[in-house]
Amino acid sequence: LGWKPWVEALAKEDFTAAHTDALIKPERIDSEYFRLLARDPAALKARTLTDLDIFYNTEGGLSRADRELAATVASRYNGCEYCASVHQARCVQEGGDRDSVDRLLDTGIDADLGSKEWDLIRRAAVALTETPFAFDAQLCTDLRNAGFDDQSILDLIYASSFFNWANRLMLTLGQPDVPKRFRQ
Repeated sequence: LGWKPWVEALAKEDFTAAHTDALIKPERIDSEYFRLLARDPAALKARTLTDLDIFYNTEGGLSRADRELAATVASRYNGCEYCASVHQARCVQEGGDRDSVDRLLDTGIDADLGSKEWDLIRRAAVALTETPFAFDAQLCTDLRNAGFDDQSILDLIYASSFFNWANRLMLTLGQPDVPKRFRQ
């Protein structure tokens, strides 16, 4: 699944050293989304460093698969097909259960994910995406009773909240695009 912007992305030939630096990963220049965000290099750099810290800094707290599950839930809730597909694949790649994540995408945010821990991650990600007030003391208690420590709860909040924001940004700047080879 690709993505097409409604506002023109910055052309590769117009990138300065500041634009390239803001990408953090130079290969992102091939993504129209990152080229669009590069129109504000400082904001792109801050966004990317936050993203990388939430999902790649996995010493302690939630596993990478669990963080990707939270991002997938938020994306599914928000209707961001592009992000849901990317994070579903990453969740599975990081050791998540393919059948459970596929069920989430196929049937929606109320899907039974097959384990108490994953269902709690789903419930928490839905609550945070719906409204911060839906994530309450009882949900924290339920998470703690299931063995989630403070760092895991924070990681769950970070992953869900970041993707709630990221989906809303992406969905207001463009739309998913099915590659030509898959169109009927």
